Amino acid sequence: MLLFAASQVIGHWSVATFHAVAIWLSNGILVAALLQLHRRPAVAVLTACFTINLFSNTFRGDVGVFVWINALMNLGEAVLAAFLARRVCGAALDMRRPRRLFAFALYAAVPAVAVTAAVGFGIASLVRDWTLPGFLFNLYSFVAVELLGLLLVTPILLLLARGHRFRGMTRASRPEAIGLFALMLVVTTTAFWQDNVPTAFLTLLPMLLISLRLSPTKTAAALILLAGITGVATLTGHGPVHLTRLVDIPGLEAVPPMLRRLGVYNVYLLAMVATVLPISTVMTERRGLEARLRARTLAAQDARRRAEDAAAARSRFLAMMSHEMRTPLNGVAGFADVLAGRPGLDAESVRQARQIRESSDGLLMLVEDILDFARGDDTLTNEPLDLAAVARETVTPSLAAAEARGLKLSIDDRLPAQARFTADRRALRQALHPLVANAVKFTERGEVVVRLDRAGDGVCIRVSDTGCGIEPAILPELFEAFAQGDASIRRNHSGVGLGLALAARHVRRMGGRIDVDSRVGEGSTFILHLPFDRVADAVEEVRPVEDVAAPVEDPGRVPCVLVVDDHPVNREVARIMLEAFGCEVVEVCDGQQALDAVAEQAFDLVLMDVRMPVMDGLEATRRIRSMPDAGASLSIVAMTADAMPEDVTRCLAAGMNAHMAKPINQAGLLTVVNRALTGDLPPARVALEAEAA
Repeated sequence: MLLFAASQVIGHWSVATFHAVAIWLSNGILVAALLQLHRRPAVAVLTACFTINLFSNTFRGDVGVFVWINALMNLGEAVLAAFLARRVCGAALDMRRPRRLFAFALYAAVPAVAVTAAVGFGIASLVRDWTLPGFLFNLYSFVAVELLGLLLVTPILLLLARGHRFRGMTRASRPEAIGLFALMLVVTTTAFWQDNVPTAFLTLLPMLLISLRLSPTKTAAALILLAGITGVATLTGHGPVHLTRLVDIPGLEAVPPMLRRLGVYNVYLLAMVATVLPISTVMTERRGLEARLRARTLAAQDARRRAEDAAAARSRFLAMMSHEMRTPLNGVAGFADVLAGRPGLDAESVRQARQIRESSDGLLMLVEDILDFARGDDTLTNEPLDLAAVARETVTPSLAAAEARGLKLSIDDRLPAQARFTADRRALRQALHPLVANAVKFTERGEVVVRLDRAGDGVCIRVSDTGCGIEPAILPELFEAFAQGDASIRRNHSGVGLGLALAARHVRRMGGRIDVDSRVGEGSTFILHLPFDRVADAVEEVRPVEDVAAPVEDPGRVPCVLVVDDHPVNREVARIMLEAFGCEVVEVCDGQQALDAVAEQAFDLVLMDVRMPVMDGLEATRRIRSMPDAGASLSIVAMTADAMPEDVTRCLAAGMNAHMAKPINQAGLLTVVNRALTGDLPPARVALEAEAA
């Protein structure tokens, strides 16, 4: 209300002093009030401003009905502009968005001024006798003055009212902002308080800098200062506007030159507003988007760190659970093997010991399935593989169960001899193992066959059995986690339903698919279609007969094995098994004792645990490899409950020849001992790297 009253006073002063008005501010102030206030205070302000306008018209000297017509036209223009602005720019006009600023100008300000001009000049034409040039000039002057007032005042007041939204949006520091304002004032004053050079264009440069570097509220304040300086200078007869050469137009002889030049000034100021305010809002919106992008980037980075920490914690948990579960299972399974192989034991006791071993194997399989399921998908590590050899490794754990059932478990290798295919060994074994184990478990008599064959550009692996088959109703959910063919309490077979889900997951990881062909009572066939690429075939090295020498063995020499483990049960199991093979066994309980033992005595094989006090197995292996005597050639095999893929990698990287996961069995341990004595273990990676260097 105070601003409206002040605008009326400024308008009367301008007319009385200069016989002209450069900008009509009142309607722009009224529109801003209607857009900013709620309905009830807006009506109160509207009534008060209408009353002030009536007194102003009376004071100016209007008579009769014109006192009301002028006030009603101002009121109508403001109400119409505010109504249209709310319709096209939202319930509350947000001048931070350039689209809404243009919408206000095109769809609210221009139509409101056009309607007011049509009504006002329609009434005026009834009482005044204008020539056509005079009518057009007055119409142009009215539209320019009114439109400039709406476009300059309303957006600026709304921006100032919402100034709190622009905190932090200014890129310039306080000294830079003061310097930009000072530059604008100096350039504007210099350009508009001289009468010799048309330099109005110079004022655009500091205003552009302000719009690019400062917030819209500061840009709006700069526009008000610029309008005040240039308006007063122009009305007092100074500035580049007065250098405009007027064209002689018939019918405009009675119009003062000042009024005609004000049209040029209005165009200048309109161009300044239409340029500076949109640029300022665009830059503000861009800075807001950049701030949100930075915030979202930081949030994404924080979420990624949390996810990585959670994944690392999950990996540590799974590794720890695997270790802690395998350690007691090693004692159960190991002593079961020892009991089953003890001389003089009756048949019933042997059977019971083997049942303990089978139960521990079943528990181990369950633990591995659960940990594998929780682990998720690892990155594939492809290498040239002999798929038949991988299949043989896969069926080995099921041979005992098949023999106990009287089943024939065989591999039908139809792949080319010496053929090699690029694949991930672990993923392939984890895909085949549950299929073979299930085939043995659900087959009472007959056979289980694993057939390998070429199929198009890849490989086809079939796991067939002559078991009970699968009901057709179960097939759609067969590869779902925890799905079971018989989930009732009367079922004949144990299991939690993870094996087939894991097999399907690993097949998908390798880019293949798995199909099922099953008939109830006749058996099932699981078909793996795997897109393995064939690489160069293995070359079988053939040496002359005279170069092939059998291993020289000393019949009187007893193989000596060092068992390094901090758990006494694990050492006892390994010692009993090794002594059954005729080996001499030395036991130590940490890595430091292993170093001392290797330094004092020659060993054929070291079975090294990983997690131990004083010195772990990895560090002990590295120090043994650095010994000057036989450290590089000594066979060291990890015998540990750390059985995750990364654990195997760490063991091999530390210099071990091979990895053997707990729980151990007599057959596997005997294989390792024989390979160590014959030099058939893979060479240590550290030794190879040292030799290459």
